[in-house]
Amino acid sequence: MLIRIVRMTFAPEQVPAFLTLFHATKQRIRQQPGCRHLELWQDAESPNIYYTHSHWDNETALNGYRKSALFGEVWPATKRLFSAPPVAFSSHSVTVVE
Repeated sequence: MLIRIVRMTFAPEQVPAFLTLFHATKQRIRQQPGCRHLELWQDAESPNIYYTHSHWDNETALNGYRKSALFGEVWPATKRLFSAPPVAFSSHSVTVVE
């Protein structure tokens, strides 16, 4: 499984527009092939910073979403609201054997 976290900083006045967009599209994103989980986090100290936390079957599934018409609709609309470049990273869960 691939875990994807994207940190997004918005102009404070753009936060309501982002939340409207996220809530309007979150179910469609969750229904993308290979998407197992999607949630939105808000930074505890900076209320204009949000994170998407998603789980994908693998990188191929994530890239499939990134090439989809839905992503082509959601990402440009989201990017217009940023006040700083986004920061994204992918990771894998590690099981520690004791």
